[in-house]
Amino acid sequence: MDSTPRPLVRYAGYLGVLILTVLAVYGVLSFVKSNPALQAEITNLRSTVTAREVEIAKYTSELEAARQALTQSEERNDELKAELDDERDRNDDFEDQINDLSGTVGDLDKLSKIDAELLQKYSKVYFLNEHYQPPRVRSIDDDFIFKKAEPEYVHAQVLPFLEDLLEDAQDDGIDLLVLSGYRSFDEQRSLKGAYTVSYGSGANAFSADQGYSEHQLGTTLDFTTPALNGALTGFQNTEAYAWLLKHAYRYGFVLSYPENNQYYVYEPWHWRFVGEDLADYLHDQNKSFYDVDQRKINEYLISIFD
Repeated sequence: MDSTPRPLVRYAGYLGVLILTVLAVYGVLSFVKSNPALQAEITNLRSTVTAREVEIAKYTSELEAARQALTQSEERNDELKAELDDERDRNDDFEDQINDLSGTVGDLDKLSKIDAELLQKYSKVYFLNEHYQPPRVRSIDDDFIFKKAEPEYVHAQVLPFLEDLLEDAQDDGIDLLVLSGYRSFDEQRSLKGAYTVSYGSGANAFSADQGYSEHQLGTTLDFTTPALNGALTGFQNTEAYAWLLKHAYRYGFVLSYPENNQYYVYEPWHWRFVGEDLADYLHDQNKSFYDVDQRKINEYLISIFD
């Protein structure tokens, strides 16, 4: 039985392997030293490896530089994009300002072409002199006039709205006719004079003095029906009046003197064109024309014929 200790055996084994490895390396080195061609090849390989390491280091440096350049480029691109967005916002603001200015200029030009008198309060409030007359009046179709032998006129730009109103009333089976339209300063003076002769100072309750009549604007009409034979009294009891109360505002017409107004007696036959926008407003607010402040009314002048 072998009595040699186990650690010594293991140590001897390792020592043997080490000796064999050293001998092998020594043999290889001896072989290399004895072989110049192999030595040259090894030298070339070392040079090649060194050159490749230099190239790799160079490319690594260039790649890092490219990455830094790309990062800077992206940051600059973000800055340029932000600047572009700011410039676009400024351009949009400038364009809005130009549009607002253009709109203002356009509105001013439009207002300059609209008669400023059309939405003024006249009944004992505002005065139209003897020289005022609408820029242009047109005759109303005979089919819509009570006294067909006597022409009646209305402001030329109001006529299309009036014709739509009368035609739609007719389509609804309503006999609605115009008794009186545009009246000049002198015509109103003659009419008021005749009323004054008949009724004395009482005429002031239902007839305006010359210069204070809405009829002089050419935008106001008195309506009647064949059933009343051209009379005004009793018009509030007709289907025509009920139809006007329900529909007239849609065509831009409002009742100037409703019940309990402070200017004249209740005149259910007397309707004034103020434009669809203002008429809509008055209808929605359940107000009459003379209930509203003049400054508020003036806001609707620009759209009176839209």
